[in-house]
Amino acid sequence: MRKTYLIAVLLIFTTGVSILSQQGCTSKEAGNTSDGAFEFKGKLSEYGFFKGKLSDLKPEDGILPYELNTPLFTDYAVKDRFIVLPKGKTMRYTVHGVLDFPDSTIIIKNFAYTNAQHKKVMIETRLLVKDAKDKSWKVMNYLWNKEQTDAIKHITGAKIPITLLDNEGKEITTSYQVPNTNDCKRCHIRDGELIPIGPKVRNLNLTLTGRKQSQLEEWAAKGALSGMPAADKLERLPNWADAKHYTLEQRARAYLDVNCAHCHTKGGDAYNTGLFLEYEQTDPNHLGMHKAPVSAGGGAGGLDYDVIPGDALHSILVYRMNSTEPGTAMPELARTVIHKEGVQLIRDWVNSLPKKP
Repeated sequence: MRKTYLIAVLLIFTTGVSILSQQGCTSKEAGNTSDGAFEFKGKLSEYGFFKGKLSDLKPEDGILPYELNTPLFTDYAVKDRFIVLPKGKTMRYTVHGVLDFPDSTIIIKNFAYTNAQHKKVMIETRLLVKDAKDKSWKVMNYLWNKEQTDAIKHITGAKIPITLLDNEGKEITTSYQVPNTNDCKRCHIRDGELIPIGPKVRNLNLTLTGRKQSQLEEWAAKGALSGMPAADKLERLPNWADAKHYTLEQRARAYLDVNCAHCHTKGGDAYNTGLFLEYEQTDPNHLGMHKAPVSAGGGAGGLDYDVIPGDALHSILVYRMNSTEPGTAMPELARTVIHKEGVQLIRDWVNSLPKKP
């Protein structure tokens, strides 16, 4: 009898340990620690975001690829973007700013370049995760290996020598800068909190080639987005490269909004400059018109004002965009080469502004 009792107790104990062990594995597989906090994995492949060959970036069912009307410029990089929603959860529409993402959302942004042989070469993948434990966003970089088979967690940043093709097919040799996690926070910070930048309603409101509905409408139809009004009520940020449908003013302001306003806004990293470049900004002084720089120092190139209407040559904004020198170049991060097309756009816009009487 005593022997039977001991065997039963042993079986119960073993079963309990087995169940706890299985639960622990499930938790780790979901990217969470035992206390519910998100834990970044060591390799990109361990998340199971993509099926087949990893570098093909073919998303698993339910993962949402997306594009932007006007994307941030990063050394002519080829970018792929995805949103991973937790099962059974939806994004919520917001009138202003980024969508309201549920806890445990993961935003994926992959960076690659086109080499001299016209092949796509992976560089890095960045993950932005909304931690369910403290409701805050966390960021991590993954650096692709030379074999292009996987990307490894990388915190400290890196400089990678590459030769890429620009939009005109011309070769450019540079040292691509993979940011460290603190660099990411500088751009993604708002009022002391880390937030996404790109996935705002107005920047997501576009219809991809061959589709009949916008991305937002497709997501709403799938049940991935809730609370969205009728499509004709949605704001749309202009495509900076689309001169057929948008004015020079609209395109230039959209470009500045995406490439500069995440820092140059109230609560952003460049708040102290007083130069605020949001698309909806209307104050001429905040837009830099005849405004003396606050903290440019030697980066101003000896020029007096951020923007001189009708005179791009003597406007600090254009001067700094047209440089790659540390301490002068703007944006400070995210690029090592000059975006020729972007600089020309802003130059044309400044020159088109009416001169002060």
